[in-house]
Amino acid sequence: MRCPFCGHEDTQVKDSRPAEDGASIRRRRSCPACGNRFTTFERVQLRELVVIKTDGRRVPFDRDKLARSVRVALRKRPFDEERIERIVNGIQRRLEVEADSEVPSHRIGEVVMETLRDVDEVAYVRFASVYRNFREAKDFRAFLGKIEGS
Repeated sequence: MRCPFCGHEDTQVKDSRPAEDGASIRRRRSCPACGNRFTTFERVQLRELVVIKTDGRRVPFDRDKLARSVRVALRKRPFDEERIERIVNGIQRRLEVEADSEVPSHRIGEVVMETLRDVDEVAYVRFASVYRNFREAKDFRAFLGKIEGS
């Protein structure tokens, strides 16, 4: 692992332990060149996912983009970082298991909405407002009417 501070090629692992309910390994590393310490996480990846965008482009799946979207939806809600990571891991694992190596972008949005609906209604509505591109208050009312009706 390359040192993020000085770029030295060979860092040393000082401590390893399971993180996020065993879904990843947390490693504390030290750089012998500059002496700085940093943390890395290793996660199991079942397959490389490619996202098919609405315009037909194919781009690599970006876990960080997914995590940012979930964090924005859950902002100021009672969720700590560890729980958010578990949510993101669950979404990613579901996509890896149910999809081939290619997944349409709209399917990712649907899985996120389904997950947030089960986790937090406010986050669900926040995400839906962006994903479904609400433009006016009546869009919110119509969406909330569907939620209350189900």
